[in-house]
Order: sequence, then structure tokens, then C-alpha cells
Amino acid sequence: MPINRLYQSESTASPLPGAALWRLGFRPFYLLAALFAVISVPAWVLQATGHASLKLDLPWHMHEMVFGFAAAVIIGFLFTAGRNWTNQPTPSGAHLAALCALWLAGRCAMLASAAYGYHPALAAIDALLLPLAAWPLYRAIRRAASHRNLPIIGILALLAAFNLIFHASMLGWLALSPLAPVHGAILLITMLEAVMGGRVIPMFTANGAPGSKPRSRRWLERASLASLALAALAWLLAGPGMLAALACFAAAALHAARLLGWHPASTLRLPLLWVLHLAYGWIAGGLLLLGLASLGMGSASTAFHALAVGAMSGLIIGMVTRTALGHTARPLRAGRAETAMYLLLETGAVLRLCANLANAGSRNQVLLAAAACWSLSFLLYLIVYAPYLSRPRLDGRDG
Repeated sequence: MPINRLYQSESTASPLPGAALWRLGFRPFYLLAALFAVISVPAWVLQATGHASLKLDLPWHMHEMVFGFAAAVIIGFLFTAGRNWTNQPTPSGAHLAALCALWLAGRCAMLASAAYGYHPALAAIDALLLPLAAWPLYRAIRRAASHRNLPIIGILALLAAFNLIFHASMLGWLALSPLAPVHGAILLITMLEAVMGGRVIPMFTANGAPGSKPRSRRWLERASLASLALAALAWLLAGPGMLAALACFAAAALHAARLLGWHPASTLRLPLLWVLHLAYGWIAGGLLLLGLASLGMGSASTAFHALAVGAMSGLIIGMVTRTALGHTARPLRAGRAETAMYLLLETGAVLRLCANLANAGSRNQVLLAAAACWSLSFLLYLIVYAPYLSRPRLDGRDG
């Protein structure tokens, strides 16, 4: 059965695709992120496994998964959520199109850097996006006096700072491994996920899972976020291994307890919900693996792939489907296509961790399988959601 038939048909009188694309940030940025996921990860893995000869280096891959792919989703989500939080406009129309063009320019600049060498002008092109995206969001929050949301601007500012540190490292201006700012950015995004997850996952569960009674205990909310910040600092500052391990283990336990309070078992038959719970569970798992890596038991790569591929990408695929359905006035219901996206992504996440544990003879095959599953998830998203995102809302409202 064609994928589009799994969903309600749209009116044949709908305007031509294109004009609606620039109404709200989630529309173009979600599509750009998905397209980038479909292209970039297979390209990198084909080179890393020796199946292609491309001028892509490891710093390019690390940077682009965080400051290219994830940043696009974060910007699109915050522009959309920010309008709801503040009842103030966020970039649309020509302003939104210009920011998307800048994102594309950044990807081209990073490709040129990998192929021909890092240059300050190329770094500047990439570094401009996050500050220019944070500014209109800050103005909307300030105009609405929505002080509760100001920490989100702080997180964007720190993410921009980590991007600058990465470029300074690659340009030789800082005697620092480029891994450090990328790790810092992943941990910072994990903090953003924890903050936003605490806001929306219990609410979505209470509204969507009949009979569920998710609880958010104030002391646990504060302790879990504080422990995550402490674990991130302990890792980034290269503190004593035992101290970093204890901080990571404590954070893992607190986030696991937080998740259990949200009644994940009540979502088992609801893919639109269990994908968020499962992704949040990867945060606890990634922190546990990071604690073990601090003790020399396992690699940091395994831990950070758990946080990036399992938690970050899992929450991304869950939120880009849910918010796109809601903001295009479609039912909040996962069909077979969404369920396939979620299962493909989770399979890819598990396989990516298995690749780190596989022997040299099979590692490349597992890596290829992981990349195929992960990227197919986003390819399916493009096929199903591109028509939704490029056409007006079904109810005729703006957004």
C-alpha cells in the first residue's frame, strides 16, 4: 500500500506547495535536517568503511551531526514552540528563508573545510547561524516577559560558544582536541532534552495514555538536572575518574527514576509516546556508559553515541513527527509509517553501539547496517512529511 494512503487525504483545492513552507520554523528546518540525515551519515560511513573515497574527515562528521543536523531541528522546534510560549512572532517568510540559506551555507563551508582545509572565513559562515537564530527568540521571550524560558537562550548561547571553540581548535588557535567542544555540545543538548522532556513527556503521557498517572516530583526534577550538569562538568573538566564516574552514575540513576515516574509502561501500545520514553531512557543509559568510560571500562565513543544516536536522534524523530502532525492540524496518531521510522531509528542506535563492541572483521558490516537503518528512518520521514510541511494547515490557520 502506498505510504500516503495510510493517512487522510488532503483537499485537492489546497494551494500549491511552497508558499506554506516559510510560515513557521519547523517546516523548512525539519525538512533540511531530515535531508541532511539521509545524505551525510551514509556518505561518512561509506568513507569510514573504505567503500568510497570522499574528502570527509572525522571532525567534519562530529561537527555536522551536532551543529548541522541537530542544530537545524533545535532551531525549528524552538521557533515553533517559542511562538506558543510567548504569543509573539518568531522568524517566518523572508527572515526564515534567510536563516535556512545561512544553514545551507554553513554546510557548504564545512564541506569546503574538510576538502581544502579550515579557514577563518569558512568558520565564520558556519558560526553565524546559532547567534542569529537565538536573537529573535530572545526578543520574543523578552517582549512576553517569559522569564521561565530565558535559560533556553543560555543553552543556545553555550552551544554557539562550543561551535566557536571547535573552529578555534581546528584553526590551531586553541591547543585543544576538537572532540572536547563536540562532547560539550552533546552534553549540553542532553541537558536541553532533559529540560524539555520534563516539560512535555509527562504532559503528553497524561493526555494520550488512558489510565496513566505520570508524576513529576520537584526534588527529583531539580536533582536530576543538577546531577546531569555536574556529570557534564566532571567529564569536560577531566576531573578524577572516580569523581566523574560517581557523578555520571548518580545522574543515570536519577534520570532513570524520573522516567519511571512518568509511567512508560502505559505507552507500550502508543508509538507516538513510547518513542519519547525510550529516547529518554537512552539518556540514563548513556550516562551509565559515560561513568564506566570514566573508569576505563568501555569507550567514551560508545557513551556519546548512546547519547547522540539513541537519546538525541530518538527524541528528534519523536518530536519532528509529533510537532509536524500537531502544527499541520493532523490527528496526533502514529500510523505504520511513523512506527517504522521509530523502529528503524532504534535499530540503528542499537547497531551503532554494537559496532563499537564488534570484532574488526564484522565492525564495518555492523556500521553499514546501523547507518542504513538510521538514515532510512529519516528518508521515510521525508517521503511522508514533505507534503505536510510544504502545504498549509488543514484547518486553514497560520503556522
